[in-house]
Amino acid sequence: MRHALTEVASGLRRNASMNLAILVTMWVSLTLFGLGALVAQQVDLIKGRWYDRIEITVFLCTPATQGEHCTPGVGTTDEQRTAIQGALQANPEVQEVFYQGKDEVFEEFKQAYADSPIIASMKAEDMQDLFRVKLVNPEQYQRVTAEIGTQPGVQNVQDLRQFLDPLFEWLNWGRWLAVGTSGVLLLAAALQIGNTIRVAAFTRRREIEIMRLVGASQTYIMAPFLLEALLVALGGALLASGSLAAIYRFVIVEKAKPALQGFAWVDWPHVGTTAFWVVVVSVLLSMIPTLVATRRFLKV
Repeated sequence: MRHALTEVASGLRRNASMNLAILVTMWVSLTLFGLGALVAQQVDLIKGRWYDRIEITVFLCTPATQGEHCTPGVGTTDEQRTAIQGALQANPEVQEVFYQGKDEVFEEFKQAYADSPIIASMKAEDMQDLFRVKLVNPEQYQRVTAEIGTQPGVQNVQDLRQFLDPLFEWLNWGRWLAVGTSGVLLLAAALQIGNTIRVAAFTRRREIEIMRLVGASQTYIMAPFLLEALLVALGGALLASGSLAAIYRFVIVEKAKPALQGFAWVDWPHVGTTAFWVVVVSVLLSMIPTLVATRRFLKV
């Protein structure tokens, strides 16, 4: 072990410029990889809360709302509400219907805007009763919207997909852009690691020949190279994890969450999980090229 540590220290000094280039490349590429993973988790969170469960929202009239099928100063009556629910349940395009009264809607509102001062000025009476509708075929939402939108007592019918689809499209583009860019940079880092190992093996070729002649095992010879590559890769992973934590803290916590309080955002556990996979990728990225290079170029 002492021999391996001594050789690692010597290798880090001897190949300082190349190791620094690998460190920076790993840092940038792993940060982009982590951002892609966080974006993927963010998309799943939003879909889990809204997209997969709710496809159409039917807002009922209140005394304060205006609409073609609302009576001024009068909210949706019990008879109208029952008729609307019956029409939804009888529609073959409807899979499930969820009714939410004002109190339940207000509870969700308080959770979504827990950090907003608007909570102090709102109460349950300011909310609207509504039906949340899940469809058999989401692409056929226009038929349901057209039919239910003409029912007496319906103030508005909102298809959430028209708002969520552009958001998911941009998030998915951002995810694949980050992952694709990181993939190219990770490949560049792997090639740099392989080249560094080749140079190191070439400069130590006489020493390696002597060790093989005296019966040193291949593991004993490869250990310094593996440790050197691993230390550089873990340094890049540590910097990438710190960058992800900083991005989460200053971009999501301080900027995005206060601005868009109605969304479910990734949290520190998601950042921790992403950092774990960043470390795993860094280890694999350092070990595989090193093993390939040493097995091929350390044979004497």
